[in-house]
Amino acid sequence: MSVDLQADGKTISARAIAKVAGPSVEGIATFTEYDVDGYKYVQVKVELTGDPSVLTAGKHAVHIHEKAACDCDGFKCAGGHFDPGPNGNTDPDANHGYHAGDLPMITVDENGKGLMEAVTNRFTLSDGPVSILGASSAPDGTSVMIHGNVDPYTPGESGSGHSGGPRLACGTIESA
Repeated sequence: MSVDLQADGKTISARAIAKVAGPSVEGIATFTEYDVDGYKYVQVKVELTGDPSVLTAGKHAVHIHEKAACDCDGFKCAGGHFDPGPNGNTDPDANHGYHAGDLPMITVDENGKGLMEAVTNRFTLSDGPVSILGASSAPDGTSVMIHGNVDPYTPGESGSGHSGGPRLACGTIESA
């Protein structure tokens, strides 16, 4: 199913892109923000390809992470999940299911190809308190993360990896 808000005559107010990469995984995430009578919606599309022994067939968690940093071992420098508050809790496991950066899972086929499309109102691209492009909520920007496991969308023990497990690929989100 393809989501196309533009066909309904909505105004595109911002765009962003992230080149997603990890060991034996690569892809692109595109973000298109629509303004509908002053209310923002963001269409997210993630396309991945990878070695099927790394990017295994099935569902994989996809999240927006709180820092625009993908240049460290295991992508730990990307921090926790984007959750600006007012009572934010970026712990990827303990507060899970309620983060602004939670997205639907990507489904990968047996050839290591995956596609996810969704529309969210949990974050914006334009300036404001929930912008993922750098504002008071994320001064240095954010990243998109692909995880090795499914996302149960429920809280778990802090540090347990309950919310998606190992980090397979990461991409810094930038204005387009």
